[in-house]
Amino acid sequence: MKRSEINTILLESDRFIRSFGFVLPPFAYWSPDEMKSRIASDSARIRDMRMGWDITDYGQGNFPDLGLFLFTLRNGSASNVAAGRGVLYAEKIMISRQNQISPMHRHNDKTEDIINRGGATLAIELFAANADGSIDDEAEVQVLCDGRLRTVAPGGILALAPGESVTLLPHHWHAFWGEGGDVLIGEVSNVNDDLNDNIFRDKIGRFADVDEDTAPVHLLVADYDSYL
Repeated sequence: MKRSEINTILLESDRFIRSFGFVLPPFAYWSPDEMKSRIASDSARIRDMRMGWDITDYGQGNFPDLGLFLFTLRNGSASNVAAGRGVLYAEKIMISRQNQISPMHRHNDKTEDIINRGGATLAIELFAANADGSIDDEAEVQVLCDGRLRTVAPGGILALAPGESVTLLPHHWHAFWGEGGDVLIGEVSNVNDDLNDNIFRDKIGRFADVDEDTAPVHLLVADYDSYL
């Protein structure tokens, strides 16, 4: 992805989020220089917990069809998990555009609630996992939706209207997209590790390859290692 495209997506996404009365935290709007200064003084947790902007085309160069906008609002750490105390949770806000696929994947550790916060319908394709973690294309999938147990055929589509949610366990393979329009999505989970806990069905990357055709307006979490 070109950095200029990423900058445009950042601004468009912020407007979309604000249209639902949701406002990102102050650190979302720090310039790269301010981020670097604040990380050095009192805000290293933002870098270390990889909180912030995240725009990905999964390394495939086709963001409109295969991509996702994310912002990690809060997150804990592996040390919190090991101690069993502290910040043991994470929260994200995401945007899935109309017919834009977030590809089939699962997690080894993360359990997550995926919430339609507003907009169009959120469509989620579901499979169960075999004992070895691979996709089971014969087993029905059982998921909790706002306290109700629902059963979906293998490869079936779960449609979530605004306000509805689903709890996805580590053995739930899932892909999702906006149906009928763009969707604002909330994610509440245990500690999030995007570097190690995304298992994709296809051989794709988690982060975008960035062509630095202009300077960044704000840093992505994928920029932290090189910029900070």
